[in-house]
Amino acid sequence: MKTEIKLIDIGTRLIAAGIFAFSVFMKFTSAAASVYVFQLIGMEPAGRYAVGILECIAIVLLLIPKTAWRGAILGSLMMFGAICMHLTIGEVNILNDGGLMFASAIVVLFCCISVLVFHKTDLETELN
Repeated sequence: MKTEIKLIDIGTRLIAAGIFAFSVFMKFTSAAASVYVFQLIGMEPAGRYAVGILECIAIVLLLIPKTAWRGAILGSLMMFGAICMHLTIGEVNILNDGGLMFASAIVVLFCCISVLVFHKTDLETELN
């Protein structure tokens, strides 16, 4: 990998892991917004903790270069689910966060997709 691409790869992995880390902190400390969202979808508290654990796994996988593509797949799937929830449940907008949670999910999704692109050869090697 070229140096510039390697720096972008590291940057996108750190951005995704950082947003996941903040999200995990909010879930595990029972922040009001996190509790409210999971109550709306009927998954409070078990679902909140389960998603938090999955996010922790994604963080670890993203930060290890050899497993970054696995973390990117896990992160992409979780963020796709989060985006779908935000789009289908209109009451989430009551949080008055200015769309920050939705925007964060989109940023993480794009970061994870870029990690998959950067680690295409690792993914192909593993699948063959």
